[in-house]
Amino acid sequence: MDLMQAFNEKHLKAEPPVANVGDTVRVHIHIKEGNRERIQVFEGTVIAKKHGGIGESITVRRISYGVGVEKVFPLHAPSVEKIETIRRGKVRRAKLYYLRDRVGKGAKVKERI
Repeated sequence: MDLMQAFNEKHLKAEPPVANVGDTVRVHIHIKEGNRERIQVFEGTVIAKKHGGIGESITVRRISYGVGVEKVFPLHAPSVEKIETIRRGKVRRAKLYYLRDRVGKGAKVKERI
């Protein structure tokens, strides 16, 4: 078991990004296209956090051209450059899956002050 813990600690980021459920975040990801590499930004609301440690991930949802798009980002993956928190959301649940059925103002999350 020590071997597994040593492996996990080696690959954990020194300062893990802070992203809570309900927050609006901007995730910067490394995208490799052929021989070029660039950083792409995905902005949306965190609707779920799962697992812990090296397997910790967040699900980010946004509406793109009228269609809901969700992506799951592992927090400790080397492809995730950084996660910026734009707004902090005031929520009372651990998972915001109900936002999938909401449109417009109903899909808004109140801001925590």
